[in-house]
Amino acid sequence: MSDTHIRRYEARARSTDVFGRVLCSSRDHHFVVDGPVGNGCPGQAVTPAEIFLAGVAACGVELVGVIAREKAIPLSGVRVAISGTMDRSRPVRPDVTLFETVRLEFELSGVSRAQGEELVAAFRGR
Repeated sequence: MSDTHIRRYEARARSTDVFGRVLCSSRDHHFVVDGPVGNGCPGQAVTPAEIFLAGVAACGVELVGVIAREKAIPLSGVRVAISGTMDRSRPVRPDVTLFETVRLEFELSGVSRAQGEELVAAFRGR
């Protein structure tokens, strides 16, 4: 496999002077993440779980657009809503915290229902 097929990503995170507040960086971009109030953290900024879900949703928006372009489907807009649940009283695995459910909802503009279903199916297959 050539290096053109390998994509590398990096991010960093560090504690701040505020308990439970984290400064994150990727390339030259910086953003604040707060632990949830339930952990005694500020809970004012986006939480790690929300950042994770937002990353999946952003991937959905971007990738559906890429697939539509590859297939010459006239997609004019994409929205993805994502939700997840964790039941910390009944963990899926005792050694890690996992989402029990994750639900994605796609809203596509400029395409027929059949084209939209084709795009979402292609996204799921990636």
